[in-house]
Amino acid sequence: MNLKTAEDCLNLSERMIFLKKFIEAPSQVGSLTPSSRFLANKMLECIDWNTVRALAELGAGTGIFTKYIYRLKHPDCKVAVFEKDKVMRSEIAARYSKLSYFEDVLYLTQNVKSIGIKSLDVVVSGLPFALIEESVRENIIEQVIKILKPKGIFVAFQYSLQMKPLLLKKYSQVDISFVPFNFPPAFVYVCHK
Repeated sequence: MNLKTAEDCLNLSERMIFLKKFIEAPSQVGSLTPSSRFLANKMLECIDWNTVRALAELGAGTGIFTKYIYRLKHPDCKVAVFEKDKVMRSEIAARYSKLSYFEDVLYLTQNVKSIGIKSLDVVVSGLPFALIEESVRENIIEQVIKILKPKGIFVAFQYSLQMKPLLLKKYSQVDISFVPFNFPPAFVYVCHK
C-alpha cells in the first residue's frame, strides 16, 4: 500500500468515525464531516511555528488540526490536546503519542499546568461554540484568555458570526476570514490578546 492510499483509507476511516459520532451526539460534534485541509491551512497559517513553545488544541475531533500541528510544531513545543469523545481521543493519541491528551476543556488551566505549561502561546479551537450553553462557552473563553501569554492568539472556526460580539469584547484585535472550501463553509477567527 502506498502512502497516498494509506492516507485515503485513514481519511475514510476518520469520516466514518466522525459521522457516527455526529449521529450519536450532534451537539458535541457539531458537523457531519471533519474539517477540510483548506480550513486547517487557514486556521494554522497565522502561527509562527519557530517561536511557539506551548499550544493547546480544543475539540480535536478526529485530529485534522492535530496532524498539522504535530508536523509543524517546533521540537521543543509542548502541545495539550482536548477531546471529549473517548474513541476519537484514543485514535489521535495512538497516531500522535508525543502530545498530551485531556478529556474536559472545562479544566483547561489545571490540565495545561499539570504538564508544566505556565501559559500558552496559542490556542486552536474546533469547539462548536454555537451548540455550547452560554455560561459554559464564556467559561471556556475566560480560561483561554487567562492562560494565554500577552500577545498570545486564540484561533477558532465557526459556521456563523455568532461569536463575533463576544470575541470583540474579550480581545484587543479579532481578524475574521471566510473559508468557502469546507463543508459547511466556515469563518476563522484569529483573536489577539
